[in-house]
Order: sequence, then C-alpha cells, then structure tokens
Amino acid sequence: MTTSVRNEKLRNIAIIAHVDHGKTTLVDAMFRQSGLFRANQEVQDRLMDSMDLERERGITIAAKNCSVQLGDVKINIIDTPGHADFGGEVERSLSMADGAVLLVDASEGPLPQTRFVLQKALGRGLPIIVVINKIDRPDARADEVLDEIYDLLIDLGANEEQLEFPLLYAIGREGVAMADPAVKGTDLRPLFDLIMTEIPGPAHDEDAPFQMLVSDLSYSDYLGRLAVGKVFNGKAHANDTLVCLKEDGTAAPLRVTRLQSYVGPRLDPAESVEPGDIIVLSGIEDVKIGDTICTKEAPKALPRISVDEPTVSMRFSINTSPLAGREGKLVQANKIRERLEKEALMNVAIRVEDGPDRDSFIVKGRGEFQMAILVETMRREGFELTVGRPEVILRKEDGKTLEPIERLFVDCGEEFTGVVTEKLSARKGRMVNMTNNGLGRVRMEFSIPSRSLIGYRDEFLTDTKGTGLLNSYLEGYGEHRGDFPSRRTGSIVCDRAGSAVTYALFHLEPRGQLFVRPNDAVYDGMIVGERNKSGDIEVNPCKEKKLTNMRASGKDESLILTPVKPMSLERAIHFIGEDECVEVTPESIRLRKLALTAQERRRNEKIKKGVA
Repeated sequence: MTTSVRNEKLRNIAIIAHVDHGKTTLVDAMFRQSGLFRANQEVQDRLMDSMDLERERGITIAAKNCSVQLGDVKINIIDTPGHADFGGEVERSLSMADGAVLLVDASEGPLPQTRFVLQKALGRGLPIIVVINKIDRPDARADEVLDEIYDLLIDLGANEEQLEFPLLYAIGREGVAMADPAVKGTDLRPLFDLIMTEIPGPAHDEDAPFQMLVSDLSYSDYLGRLAVGKVFNGKAHANDTLVCLKEDGTAAPLRVTRLQSYVGPRLDPAESVEPGDIIVLSGIEDVKIGDTICTKEAPKALPRISVDEPTVSMRFSINTSPLAGREGKLVQANKIRERLEKEALMNVAIRVEDGPDRDSFIVKGRGEFQMAILVETMRREGFELTVGRPEVILRKEDGKTLEPIERLFVDCGEEFTGVVTEKLSARKGRMVNMTNNGLGRVRMEFSIPSRSLIGYRDEFLTDTKGTGLLNSYLEGYGEHRGDFPSRRTGSIVCDRAGSAVTYALFHLEPRGQLFVRPNDAVYDGMIVGERNKSGDIEVNPCKEKKLTNMRASGKDESLILTPVKPMSLERAIHFIGEDECVEVTPESIRLRKLALTAQERRRNEKIKKGVA
C-alpha cells in the first residue's frame, strides 16, 4: 500500500501571462524581496530573459527555472512563455508545477496566449492564484478584467475549486501586491503568503524509490548533457547508479556525476535531492525530454510529456546562391542537420524530417513565429542557409481535407474596421463577435485558417497605421475553406550578377518598393524589390548611365533615392511566394527565386501548367 505525503518545504509554481503583461518583471521583484541579493548588489532588469533575442524583443521564448527562499520553504518558479507558438515549452514546464499564478494586465485583460497556457494548466488540475497586474495604469479597468477572467475560466471548463481562486492586485514594476486595489501595498508579502497557503507542496510516495521525469535538457562543456526535471519520488545522491527509461522501454545505465538545484537564477551543487524538488542531473549523454530516470532495482516509467501536433512546416536547406559561403562559417548540410536535430532534442514541439533532396530538411512546429526565432538563432550562431515559405500541415479524415483554424482577436480603431474586415473576409475569415467599447476602439473575433495569417500581420499594421493589435490561438482543425490570393503584387527580379547602381535604382523606383541599396551585391534570380503590379518583372539594377564628353560623370550624385527599410527575417518570410525563398546569413537577409535563371523559371511554369 502506498502512502502519499507532501513535502511542505517546497512549492513549485508556474507563472502564466500573455506577452508583455509583466511576468518577468514580477519575478525580478520576487528575487529582490526574498533576500536573494545584497542590499547594494547591482542586478540587471528582466533577469530571467537570459537569451539575447528575449531581451531584444521583450518576450519569453524558452521556459526557465529559478527559486526563491522564504524562511524554511523553497519556492521553485517556472517562467513560462506567453506565446502559443512556444506551446512545447509550456507543456514541459507545467509538468514540473504543482500550482500556477495567472498574471493579467489590468487594462488589456486576458488575451489569447493567456488562454492557451491557462487551458493547459487547468487540464492538469493545477490550483490557480490570480494576480491583476499594472493597476496603476491610467486606463486600468480591474473590475471588468476580473469578470473577463471568470468568463474565461468558465469557457475553459474550470471546476468549482478553480473558480474560487484567491485574488490579488499588483504593481509588478514597484514590487507591491495587495488584496484591495484601493489600499496600496508595500511589498509582495501577500503574494508569498498566498503561495504558501494555496499552493500545495509536491506529493510523493514516501516508500517509493527514486523517480525523475526529464522535462528539459541542457549542455555543459564540463559536465556534458544535463537532464532537468522534477523528482516525483524518492531521493538521489551524487555518484548513485541509476537507469534512464527510454520511449521504447529500454533502460540505459547511468552514474550520477553531479546533482544541482536552483538557488535564485543560478545552479548550485547538491549532495542529495528531496522528492518534489526541481533538479539538474548529469551523467548521461543519450537522454530525451519525457524519459524517466529511476533506480535499476525498480525501473518504472512516469507518464511521458505529450504535446500538441505541429501545424506548420518549413523547408530548410543549404545556401545555393552565387554569394554562398562568403559570410557564414557553418554552411554544410550535415552541420545544419546536426543543429536542427539538436533543436528537436531540446524542444519537444519541433520535428525534423528529410526533405525532397539530400541537402534539404522539413522542420515542423507550432507556428511561423517559432520558425522565425529558430532561424534567427541559427544565423547568430554563424549558420548560412535557405528557408522556404511556411506551409500549414493539412489532414485527411473521411475523404475530407482539414486545415488548422485559428481564433483571431483584432483590436483596432473604429475607422479601420472596414479595411480589416474586408481583408480578412478575402482570406476566408468569418467574424464571430464584435464589441465596441464606445471609446473609439473596436474588438473583433474571427474564425480564420492559419494559412491566412501567414504574411498578413505586416499588412495589418500598415492598414491600421501601427495602432492595431492582433492575437490568435489554435482553435482546432476544420474543413478546408478553399484558395485565396496570398499576394497581389509581383517581385522585381534581378537578371544578372554585379553591384546595384544609384542610376539604375532611381529609374526602378516607379516600378515598386526596392529592397537593395547602391553598391549592394546582386545576382541573377535575386529579388530586389516588390512590384506595384501583379506578376514578376526582370530588371537590371547594375545599369550605369552612358557617359559622353557632353556630360560630367559626377552629375549622378544629385540623384536621391527613397530610403530602403532594412529587411527583417519575419518580413522576408511573410513576403515570399511558393516559388521564392529567403537566403539567411549572419550578416544579410536576401530574397531570391528557387530557380535562379529565367529559363529554368519559365520551364517550371510550363510544367506546372501541364504544357511541357
């Protein structure tokens, strides 16, 4: 007979919030008020945003662990991403939690990404503490937001216990929390008290041997592969001999070379670990997320981490342009394969398959934003590669073609509702709700295919003059809604190799928006601009002005070109069509045709139409 007890010296909590609702700032304040740092110690802001991309974009991409000490109790904090594209991070991070803090902006209320992560937490039966943050905002509407939180929980099927959640109001930037918004608090003590009373300590069987579920992986040049996860039962010590249970049921022996646990944001060595704690174990090379590490005398696997199926695929391949190998140090197909397989090992939501030829790979994931982050990370590591347009993954059921459908939330000014509705309707979107708050802004809900949103976000910002907000979450799969025109403009394609010239670019400007500047290297098949009409056009951006003895060669200096907006990776991925791709190097982002020569492109077009 098993005896289940709780370790009251531990609390494991996940913090759930939408992007930019103040999650990482609140964790900073918890660090400071728990006595983790000296009074005069200099500490950087947003300590948990450790990746360069996270600090630049102000979002959480990878789930991370840390802890604070409150008297005799250690509180392990799991910082979860707020974007649905990083759902795999959410799944594995919640597997370590025994409760969750739901952080909601007092003005914006619960947004779609909040909904996605909260749904996962409720599905695991985690108790919830609600914190309405940023109540000092001039447009704060705490009472209405509270009603929206109740509506959201009911909509997600929360049970009665979860609906009777404890509630706090906070100003994360100032590090204060309070039960009554009218009485400003002085610190985060009310939040710490609620975590102690409302979140249970991790349960375990006091007679069971050691069991740990691997929820994350890391790597150390000194220690090798690191397995991160929660100890579900038993204790372990350094130098113990254990086994790792794989997905196929096989057991690989391992010897624990080092145990570590979280102290604040850093890892400290530990001689032994208790049940319920989140630890880092080294001593095994061949380990995957979802494996169970346990004793060889009583090998018993824990339920594996399950994640939602991928909805988007993207083609990665080597760079085959004439400029290949000039800017990147990692250009070989086997290096790209190794990096993608490593990503699939560390991220359970990513899958890698062989492409149609030996130098290409198909990467499947949860969204175009997740793919863009992966490509941006690789280019910063020195990779040079080519990526294609994201494509949704279709399903076949009962002879019908099904596609992923999103629930899209649009928040924009009243004057933009016409153009937004028109564009989304053309992309097979269906309006399901519309709310006008009478303050000049409108909130609309649409049911729309995932493929319709690829390339639309930039267009939306242009249509709403940068004031619109666009959020979505995956609603499920629905019947295919038919084709629609994805891009009404064509590409301006270079017809030769060389360097762009001011004279030629000046005379190309009436044809559309250019992507290149004078002296930029160009080549046959490279896309140098967006045409202002449909259909592609081939041009010569290297053409120089013919000089005679009647003209001074310096006269071209008077030509003034329209400034070129730098090409970002997301903008490039959104722009390209089916027969185009993005050349990504550590220094440049270029757009090009898949077939570089005009002759090859015409032949492919004939084959597509069935002429040849």
